[in-house]
Amino acid sequence: MTIQTTTHLNFLGDARQALEFYQSVFGGHLVVNTYADFGMPAHVPGADKVVFGLVGAENGFRIMGYDIPGQTDGSIAGGGLTRRENGTTVTDQALFVSIGSDSLDELQGYWDALVVGATIVELLAASAWSAGFGMLTDRFGVTWSFSVTA
Repeated sequence: MTIQTTTHLNFLGDARQALEFYQSVFGGHLVVNTYADFGMPAHVPGADKVVFGLVGAENGFRIMGYDIPGQTDGSIAGGGLTRRENGTTVTDQALFVSIGSDSLDELQGYWDALVVGATIVELLAASAWSAGFGMLTDRFGVTWSFSVTA
């Protein structure tokens, strides 16, 4: 028996833009179904928002997202701030998305794409516990933690 976990992000109106961005970074296929696709009349505000979204790539990357009904403020639900302070990570966010690879070069490519419009929490560089570690909060408010796992 096997099990797979997939991070599911809850957005306040811009799930489609976020999922399209993540597909551009990680590749793979994108599935987006709107509330209208599942029967909400098209004239109802929010019918064009995402009720089910998925990015899945051959490299193992998977992420899901949807727009919380009635929310149109953009960004991610439960956002907040993540920062480094006195050598520690301080946050009021509920979760981070962690990316691991055995290659710093592979991580660097994903970092370079996600960092556009992002806030860097910790530069991607060698650390005491990894040949590469870094954190950033992307333009959608999602904090990503990068680690070389080898």
